[in-house]
Amino acid sequence: MRDVFKRSARLVMAAGFGALAAVAAQPAAAVDPVKIRLASDHNPPPHPAAMAEEFFKLRLEALIPGSEVRMYYASSLYKIPGAVEAMTNGDLEMTWGQFGKSAQVDPYMSVVVGPMLLTTPGAIDKIDQTETFKMLVGRFDKLHGVKIFGAGDLSYYMGAGSGSRLLGPDDFAGKKIRSMGPAENAALSAWGANPTTMAFGDVPPALQTGVIDGLLTSLGGFRSTRDQAPFFTVAGINGIVGDYYWIGASNIWWNSLKADQQEIISKLIKDEVLPFQRKANWCNDKILLDQYGTTDPTKPGIYIMQQAEADVLARKLGDATQKWIKSNSPSGAHEWVDKFVMEAKALSKDNPIGSDWLESTDCAEMQPWFAKYAKKK
Repeated sequence: MRDVFKRSARLVMAAGFGALAAVAAQPAAAVDPVKIRLASDHNPPPHPAAMAEEFFKLRLEALIPGSEVRMYYASSLYKIPGAVEAMTNGDLEMTWGQFGKSAQVDPYMSVVVGPMLLTTPGAIDKIDQTETFKMLVGRFDKLHGVKIFGAGDLSYYMGAGSGSRLLGPDDFAGKKIRSMGPAENAALSAWGANPTTMAFGDVPPALQTGVIDGLLTSLGGFRSTRDQAPFFTVAGINGIVGDYYWIGASNIWWNSLKADQQEIISKLIKDEVLPFQRKANWCNDKILLDQYGTTDPTKPGIYIMQQAEADVLARKLGDATQKWIKSNSPSGAHEWVDKFVMEAKALSKDNPIGSDWLESTDCAEMQPWFAKYAKKK
């Protein structure tokens, strides 16, 4: 997978963004074009997931000439729950979804959500090897008519931003903090905060006017709100928020395709798009850490907690997230909540920091992509 991605990346850069047809060594012969609408709720590029979707568009249109992929960012076509329902009905081809947000359609999807579970890049990379993930793939296929190709990553350093440093429960206590979803509410409540679920577009003015005191977001979100919330705290990888993307397609649409079309799309997503997305996420995080990182918690910027500091939050959190998920899901999901905790901890132990290929990424490879979309901001 990594070698395939590296070859594709080199070809993309060699060909230049204006001649992406040269990316594919040979366009697929006699393959009928496909038309895809892909819905997501994240921002357009330079958001890393959106960059990966643009990569998918460019590659697919090169591999199957005459094809068309239309992107709908920022819930401009559907929010995630609506996108799932549209795919079930055959009214939408593909979605770049998110597990926590999909729980509105199927509560089982929340069983993999929660901080301090998958805590290394290698563990996150292997979420699709867990029995829990395979169960969710089967559920979506059987109950919702959605084919899930694989999992993508949110920012590795999701954290908490505010006008002052949020380190321990005393710092969170009583503060109104924007949450990304209901499962994160449980963690914030355990730390003494008052969680408020809010769309990201509403966050900057809410911070500015004091409607909220802080927010949970990614490093990219910190970049957008650093003037209002200059202190951003990370409790290690997935230390404050743990959620993941999934990439799926409507079974009605998918089953209407020919075998050669399916093969090209499946291989492209697995071998190229998902590795590209991981690298885009990793490098985006690294750029922001290099630019705004600080080792002094009294100063503004991105501060990564020492292990002892993170342990304080972990002890206070306990199993609050798992209890919340169980209280908001069918009894059949409860065993999977516990199973994923065990699987996640085992993956994190077996894939320690420094062991994953992603951590040796040369981000210079990704610079042309960031530079391209930076010009459009």
